[in-house]
Amino acid sequence: MPTPLARRLGLRHPLVLAPMAGETASAALVAAVSAAGGLGSLGAAYMTPEAIAAACREIRERTDAPFAINLFAPMEVQAADPAQVARYRARLAAFHTAAGLPEPPTESPAGPAFAAQLDALLDGKAPVFSTTFGLIPAAAMARLKAAGVVTIGTATTPAEARAVEAAGFDAVMAQGFEAGGHRGGFTGARAEGDLIGTLALVPQVVDAVDIPVIAAGGISDGRGLAAALLLGAEAAALGTAFLRAAECPLNDGGKAALAAADAGSTTLTRAFSGRLARGLANGVTEAFADGDIPPFPVPNGLTRPLRSHAAQTRDAGLTSVWAGQAAALARAEPAAAIVARVMAEARAALAAAPAL
Repeated sequence: MPTPLARRLGLRHPLVLAPMAGETASAALVAAVSAAGGLGSLGAAYMTPEAIAAACREIRERTDAPFAINLFAPMEVQAADPAQVARYRARLAAFHTAAGLPEPPTESPAGPAFAAQLDALLDGKAPVFSTTFGLIPAAAMARLKAAGVVTIGTATTPAEARAVEAAGFDAVMAQGFEAGGHRGGFTGARAEGDLIGTLALVPQVVDAVDIPVIAAGGISDGRGLAAALLLGAEAAALGTAFLRAAECPLNDGGKAALAAADAGSTTLTRAFSGRLARGLANGVTEAFADGDIPPFPVPNGLTRPLRSHAAQTRDAGLTSVWAGQAAALARAEPAAAIVARVMAEARAALAAAPAL
């Protein structure tokens, strides 16, 4: 399915691996999707510049196909209320005690600097750059353009999509309400983005901009990809569909929880990071359902020891298993098999469309 965007990126298929930061960030998974004809995307937001450089090298050692590096856009961090942080930490301590862990940390360390991360991906000659949580500085965009890097911004509304286009991005990812992981919005009353479903969002974004649109959110098989193309998108992003892939480093506990998931298993929560994200509901999301949570990224640092412990002990009840509403459609297959199956399903769905 050589859509214009797929041809520009050098892809055999209009399929993008949605960038997944944290535990699931994997050069092996990115390379496998790219080698299979899609666009593998590495969620590198939490990675140091050195780790990004190493990942670029590993991907290139595994495949000569195009790939993308995804970073969080620089954000103005909201000051945290010390009293709220103390309340949050005290409630988090109960989970530490039950797990036999020391007290939660008292401070949340700062993450890697965007500028240094950008240097690393440019040095690593990543052919595609994508970002979420907002726009990037004009100087950064100029450097990417000068290097010939294709740029993709994330939007949760038509207005955000127009802002992405005006900032000079080559394509926009329209992220629907159903998507797993963090909301990618950056304007409006909700800092994390409006809660518009993919089916409603994609055609509105297609009408709002002249740059190619990538549909994202709740797309986990070929029927969803075919629907995205019929709505006017030039590609579809799938993330949760690859969480059970052999190359995905998600711990066995998280994969088992996904295998048992159904359409109602996910929830939108700020419990683990302070920013709205969709993942499997568990005891932690329920405990913080009242919303008394410090702003991003404070909880992300404070919950890191608990999440690391949960990954080691394969306890999905104590960590963030980010997943979209189509989690039940994910299968335990090699990444290349997932790409091949999704494309076969998409072709079958599109072949049946004229009869409808």
